[in-house]
Amino acid sequence: MSTAAPQPPSIDQVCEKSLRLPCSPSLLPRLALALQSDESSAAEIERLISLDSSLAAATLRLANSAAFSRSGIDSLEEAVFRLGAKEIYRLAALVLVNRWESGSNVLLRWEPGDFSRHALCTAIAAEVLAEATERIDPQAAYTAGLVCDLGKLALAHICTEHYPAVRAFCEQTHCTWEQAERTVLGYHHGDVSVRLLTAWKFPASFIQVAQHMMHPTEAPAAVLPLLAHLHAAKYLATAMGPGVTEDGFLITLHGGFLREWGFTPEMLEEAMPIVLERASQRLGEKLSHGPVSI
Repeated sequence: MSTAAPQPPSIDQVCEKSLRLPCSPSLLPRLALALQSDESSAAEIERLISLDSSLAAATLRLANSAAFSRSGIDSLEEAVFRLGAKEIYRLAALVLVNRWESGSNVLLRWEPGDFSRHALCTAIAAEVLAEATERIDPQAAYTAGLVCDLGKLALAHICTEHYPAVRAFCEQTHCTWEQAERTVLGYHHGDVSVRLLTAWKFPASFIQVAQHMMHPTEAPAAVLPLLAHLHAAKYLATAMGPGVTEDGFLITLHGGFLREWGFTPEMLEEAMPIVLERASQRLGEKLSHGPVSI
């Protein structure tokens, strides 16, 4: 006698369990505001970094790396001065997202570090495109690229056993991964991203980007510039390849929307080697394989 497949958890249950995980990136919006404010002192930034032991350790490691230091640094305050706000922010964003990685799982067909690799490539691509167009803030583009798909990790933690059914539906109907998630689970990872980013108090623009990523032409006018850069960045990161899992190729590319915002094939082709170089500088050999350690 066959046993009925277990019912997937509701989106409320997924988000409730995800928000209880001890390694959420909820510190990131607070650190971003502190680093952008002229009134924030190094001591205030140090205090925020100290709230997270992994981030504090990574900050000291980076400050003592050959790229930044000629002598040993043993205090966070000195590390903050040595690295500077931009590098601190890049490090913090990647540390806080990387730690949420679920690791390898045969049901997911992910390798350790895949999510962080792809998220970093998306973030860097968004930053590079923002620098080229000068239409949005590169740091905001970088952060949005890094966190816009966090719902994928929430589902990886909570809904692993249902991924074979999602995969089977894709193969049978040739639909997108998001459509298969919605059919099997009743929601997709973008829905979860919206709820998590809201709970963690990320900017409203990030939440709207997550909400409209799959249907960019339906987004409010105010968020379209950021959304266009993120849509182009996700295309670039997927075309590059690092960390792309099976779901990454089952997306809808809105080519007309990209061209409307100036992201022509020629522009994207020119941006790709710049993105690849920056990603290689950040991750080294970890860009192609292995857990991403910060």
